[in-house]
Amino acid sequence: MKLLKKIALSLLLTHNLASKEGCERENIPVGGQAVIEGVLMKGPNLWAMCVRDPQGKIVTETWQPSTWLKTKFWQTPVIRGFATMIEMMRVGIKALSRSADISLGEEENLSPAETVGTIVIAFIAVVGLFIALPMFAGELIARWCQLSPFAEHALEGLFRGIIFVAYVAGISLYKDIARVFEYHGAEHKTINAYEAGSSMSPNEVSKFSRIHRRCGTSFLIIVIVVSIIVFALIPTTTIFWRIASRVILLPLVIGISYEIIKGASKSNGIGKWLITPALALQFITTKEPSNDQLEVAISALNKALDA
Repeated sequence: MKLLKKIALSLLLTHNLASKEGCERENIPVGGQAVIEGVLMKGPNLWAMCVRDPQGKIVTETWQPSTWLKTKFWQTPVIRGFATMIEMMRVGIKALSRSADISLGEEENLSPAETVGTIVIAFIAVVGLFIALPMFAGELIARWCQLSPFAEHALEGLFRGIIFVAYVAGISLYKDIARVFEYHGAEHKTINAYEAGSSMSPNEVSKFSRIHRRCGTSFLIIVIVVSIIVFALIPTTTIFWRIASRVILLPLVIGISYEIIKGASKSNGIGKWLITPALALQFITTKEPSNDQLEVAISALNKALDA
């Protein structure tokens, strides 16, 4: 797999965006991400990844989480959201690389120049596809229909959402991505079963929903909605500033979105209903897993909780 695909997948499949409080098991924050032929899980003190190799054996790897996120500054509301996203992307890309190596039985080595080049291309693609294109489309329609500035920003957000959904639906047609989405469903079912206090056998876990309120897919939908409001506060000047301001303000948008989904994940009232529309996209990014895939997800969670 190329780094660009890993970045996209890590954003879509990240699950541990906010801890959930409630029953005894829910007081232990867990989360994770689907990887190639496996699942990555995070416990309180350990990352654990389980992947099936070409012979069908479950291979387990573990590593310690970063400590920098636990410092007081990075736990500040709004700031913690962007910091958490950066850490989850870092870990997610690492896990996707290792899972590809294990599942394919071969090593994928990128030179430093290739890595930097791919990141630059990925950044340009994201800015062009998800920032510049929706902005120009919203401006064109707003001018043609003589709409207000806020309506222009709303159109920009709408186009950004349409492009994002189309992108997700498009990559889901690829066979290897569809397999990852099945493991994504296995990850969600396993965490739902764990938080409900269920027996952690594949047959029991299969009965639970593949939809979860803390999924990164839903988080990205919240980001799109919040961006409409934040970007509407920026005065319209040059094209360069309009694009640059959206890049500069992205950490703020992510931070606010994190606080929204964190609060909604704990709420059984209005927060639960507000987050519901954002959950619909998970019907694309998750697929029903097999018992073999659930076995991998359960193994990863059990290992993550060992410490």
